[in-house]
Amino acid sequence: MVKKMRHWFLPGPPEEEPDDLPPGPRAEPPDTVVIEDWEKAEGAHTARLAKVAGRLGAMDDRLLRGPEGWRHRLALIEAADLSWFAGDRVSPDRLALWVSMRLSGVQDDSEALARAGWAVRRLTGGPEPMVDLAAFLDRRDPEKFEDNAERFDERAGSWLDVMTAAVDLHPITRACMGFHLWSLAGLGQCGDRIEAAVTAGRIAASDGNGAVFAPLAMGGAGGLRASGRPADRLARWLDEMETGCLTAMRHLDDLEAWATRAEAETAALSGKTPPNLLVALTEWPLVSAPMAQTLTGASRAAVQRNLAWMEARGLIREVTGQGRFRMWQAAT
Repeated sequence: MVKKMRHWFLPGPPEEEPDDLPPGPRAEPPDTVVIEDWEKAEGAHTARLAKVAGRLGAMDDRLLRGPEGWRHRLALIEAADLSWFAGDRVSPDRLALWVSMRLSGVQDDSEALARAGWAVRRLTGGPEPMVDLAAFLDRRDPEKFEDNAERFDERAGSWLDVMTAAVDLHPITRACMGFHLWSLAGLGQCGDRIEAAVTAGRIAASDGNGAVFAPLAMGGAGGLRASGRPADRLARWLDEMETGCLTAMRHLDDLEAWATRAEAETAALSGKTPPNLLVALTEWPLVSAPMAQTLTGASRAAVQRNLAWMEARGLIREVTGQGRFRMWQAAT
């Protein structure tokens, strides 16, 4: 038997050389290593992702061909649903009054209304989150900053670096990843999750031309629950986004059918108030008489007369059941 010789100039096996060096700091994995988990999650849900992307594409095309008021209406509904998900519980009627006239009641939380109002603005337009996140969020570092505090632009930069590195992911998957990395990046503000959801909704629809955002809360907000592996989170995300898209499309179907009927029945009426009221009722889920007066520019008497006429013919319904502060919605 030939004995295997080891050359004297080669280093010996690691186990033969004791390591007497003190333990040093371990190198932290790069932030982008998380992308691999989301790539695997996307690969596990390829067929499902394609189906949801098709639903979102159909909604995008529908909104591209529809009136501008449809986008605003869906944004109001989504923002109100997101406020309930975040614990603010802003009702659609209070949100409508706040956005249209900056009116709030004594019992209303002004900060909650401001957050929901911001969501409406960003779900209807504004800066792109991946271009200028600070401008999108309306957040900047103060001029006087504590030395031991982490700056917002540094936290935002870390999150943007990971999102930019994940350019090969589908926008829907990338939006899901970005939402779940939001709090880990330190971007949460007082536990507010509306910012993360609105940003993700915009990123998911970034390839479209008609839809400004992908509906996340309209489907039940189950996809916004932070638990499980990336594959589990993406599965819930896709389920709820598909439900949200279908809900939005059914809502637009009903609204379009109502608009056709309402235009036919009000065609014989004179003046600009009836058609302007129809536009307002299309754009806003709920409308009060003062709101309608502001939105249409008509007198209060003309607005109340036309609202009463439309209600008598079943075109609109009163939803508050009150003698004062009444609000109407399209009878879809």
